[in-house]
Amino acid sequence: MSQVLFNPKSCDFAQFDPETRRLLRAVVDWFEARGKRRLLQDDKEQVWPADFLDFVKRERLFATFLTPAAEADGDPNKRWDTGRNAMLSQIFGFYGMTYWYVWQVTILGLGPIWQSGNAEAKKKAAAQLDSGEIFAFGLSEKEHGADVYSTDMIVDPQPDGGYSATGAKHYIGNGNLASMVSVFGRRSDKPIIDSAKALTGKPTEADYEGYLFFVADSQHPVYKLHRNVVNSQIYVAAFELDNYPVAEADILHRGEDAFHAAMNTVNVGKFNLGFGAIGACEHSFYEAIDHAENRILFGHKVTEFPQVRSLIADSYARIVAMKLYSERAIDYMRSASPQDRRYLLFNAIEKMSVTRQGQRVIEDLADVIAARGFENDMYFPVAMTAMFGLPRLEGTVHVNMALSLKFMANYMFHPADAGLAALQSIPGAAVAPTGAARAVTGALSWSSRKLAPRLGTVVKPLGAEFASATYAPVPTRRDTADDEFLFRQGPSSGLGRIRFEDWRPVFEGFRDVPNVAVFLEQVLALQGLLAAAAPTAAQQKDVDFLFALGELFTAVPYAQLILEQARIDGTDKDVLDQIFDVFVRTFSANAVTLHNKPTATSAQERRALDLVRRPVVDERRFARVLDEARSLAGVYEMNA
Repeated sequence: MSQVLFNPKSCDFAQFDPETRRLLRAVVDWFEARGKRRLLQDDKEQVWPADFLDFVKRERLFATFLTPAAEADGDPNKRWDTGRNAMLSQIFGFYGMTYWYVWQVTILGLGPIWQSGNAEAKKKAAAQLDSGEIFAFGLSEKEHGADVYSTDMIVDPQPDGGYSATGAKHYIGNGNLASMVSVFGRRSDKPIIDSAKALTGKPTEADYEGYLFFVADSQHPVYKLHRNVVNSQIYVAAFELDNYPVAEADILHRGEDAFHAAMNTVNVGKFNLGFGAIGACEHSFYEAIDHAENRILFGHKVTEFPQVRSLIADSYARIVAMKLYSERAIDYMRSASPQDRRYLLFNAIEKMSVTRQGQRVIEDLADVIAARGFENDMYFPVAMTAMFGLPRLEGTVHVNMALSLKFMANYMFHPADAGLAALQSIPGAAVAPTGAARAVTGALSWSSRKLAPRLGTVVKPLGAEFASATYAPVPTRRDTADDEFLFRQGPSSGLGRIRFEDWRPVFEGFRDVPNVAVFLEQVLALQGLLAAAAPTAAQQKDVDFLFALGELFTAVPYAQLILEQARIDGTDKDVLDQIFDVFVRTFSANAVTLHNKPTATSAQERRALDLVRRPVVDERRFARVLDEARSLAGVYEMNA
């Protein structure tokens, strides 16, 4: 990160190639020339962003950023580059979710197309992008929501070939004007999967046979656009197909491949949510700090009140943490392969944790900016609305938490701490005094880390375990490569086979940062809890209980990637200490929540309290971070 917070008026986008720099600069210049007054007026009057789409068409912006190299017809600037896509998502979030959303659902609409073996559909999509068209993702339905097994989009085979589609879709962004809508449905002559049974047992390949993805045109006469289901500039459509003709050339995926295409599309698209949140928080922070630093109450600047000082320092730390995590997550996304699927965990956390951190930032800044944040000349109300929506898009927080928990055992124990699981076989470990539990946990963890690699040379299963978690170092990835793997992710199953490298060396490398050291103590205590008092069979079906546990687990990879990026960037250690001051407090609060769960066992109650710590307080460090945050007052204001 060349600067801590994104400043449109000084950012040079130096990390990117010349054409990417030019386009990103053109986007910023378009928004700044258009001005804040027009931006807010259009938001208030719910004006469809036609002028924005004219700009996109004129600059061939979406065509350049969203056309994979394989479909670029030799254009050297066209590629699917997660690094620059993330930057553009951040810029759109900075200026308003209307612009981010049109871009986001275009990405989702393209996902099933670019994953398809349908060369004709891909060629058509590339041409439509060049013409400035937008796309849509027709998956959700009003009655079924995320239960795609139960889709009521019925596709009837026709006697003379082809199909006829009839059914309704709901919550479909860009569904008013999309030239190609990727629609999920099922054949009328094939069985439907019982979604309740699908949760407890995997359906067979034959069970999936009738499901498919096809493309539809929103301007076709039998594509019936009913309404916009939200009060906003964006268009979230409810539409219906009434005997819509579907040719063989319109079919993108059949059978289980259609499900994989849906899940893998969301894997690509949901990554952008965190970057939209970052942009919204950065713009909001500039407004909040400008107001608070220049407002005098009772003879003092608002930024001098103790509660405001804490809110500002924590908000600033949270935004920096969001950016550090997200920058590093880009590298894992771009370096992903069939052999390295760690991105699936980091991607879920990008969508879930970064957006929720953004929501917390906006809530805290609202207490700083107070009534000024509701005035009609402020960007802040736009951000407030957006930040309550982002965590709930592309799979709810609970859905992404459930996905993240699938990785917990492998991340926390395999292979580095395979021996620590022995703790659960030690009599009394679950209810031992805190000091004794820590000692046993530490000893087992140390021995497993030191001895297991040696055993791996002679014990074949253990050797294979270590080999499966050995990866080449993940470099910083802002090169001009095409991220073609994202459109050949393959089956969305097999998550239990994904292994992670030992996360502790990263934390140990920052032990000189006081609150990183405290946080590491908490995480090691979490290992002890998971080993000695693992969730029962009943708890593994209890989403409420698992969510509390997931809050603790997902904090660990979130912190890991922050530290990895901090090492790359040379992040100021005072700022890092403030970030982990926040983490220690949050981790302790989540441990108490787990302790208080009515379904927690007595062993879990006891071990949960082992996670509670007090952060290291350093007034001078706090003051330095606060001064850095306050220095951003007056740095940026959007052109009028």
